[in-house]
Amino acid sequence: MDDAVLNTMSLQQQINLHLLPKHIAIIMDGNGRWAQEQGNDRLFGHLHGVESVRDIVEGAAELGVQYLTLYTFSTENWDRPAFEVNGLMELLIDTIKKEVPTLNKNNIKLHVIGHVKMLPTSAQRQLTEALKDTEKNTGLNLIMALSYSSRMELVDAVKRIAADVSTGTLEQNNINAETISQYLSTCDYPDPALLIRTGGDYRISNFLLYQIAYTELYFTEVMWPSFRKEDLYKAIIEFQKRERRFGKTGDQIKNKEI
Repeated sequence: MDDAVLNTMSLQQQINLHLLPKHIAIIMDGNGRWAQEQGNDRLFGHLHGVESVRDIVEGAAELGVQYLTLYTFSTENWDRPAFEVNGLMELLIDTIKKEVPTLNKNNIKLHVIGHVKMLPTSAQRQLTEALKDTEKNTGLNLIMALSYSSRMELVDAVKRIAADVSTGTLEQNNINAETISQYLSTCDYPDPALLIRTGGDYRISNFLLYQIAYTELYFTEVMWPSFRKEDLYKAIIEFQKRERRFGKTGDQIKNKEI
């Protein structure tokens, strides 16, 4: 057994399985820079980033994490060069098609949030099939944020709230923070307990802005194509060292579920 495997096993053993973050969200950054550092085009980085997705999804499922949201493609990404966008869409279609049997084998249920109708028809069709094929699985909920923008999500929520108020379905005086949550695309999922961003940048990039009000943030210099289970374990170990107070005192939150 090589040193890398031993190190990964050692890190996994340090994790308290009773204090796992119920929901982990990841901004998968650094694919293009990772490829350019090796003298390749950006698509080369995205291709290798798929291997990281596979490894992290497997690692999260093995631990017993209930929800994993991956920032797969933002609405801003549509402004990238056409060659890269087209390549990403082809990669997306191919990856979904190939990974569904593995998702089913590992009892993983696929979900998607975002403006999916902006995707090519072939990608939409592949996604619809994958969602149907995994809908009965009861293990890890894998949520792909595709053509997603948190600000756009909030605008959409406000429009739906306004429409329901105008028709009398919703009373204006009854609108509160929970109401807004119920109108977001993530209404069926708990807010993330841990947000990881790879690639060395320290920003949120229009991702789950409302949902991460009390989320623990973890930033790493590791580029996404190099991010593996051991890196996920390090983030969870760091998360478990933190005291999540939600505005309360340390004494008040002791022994409470995260």
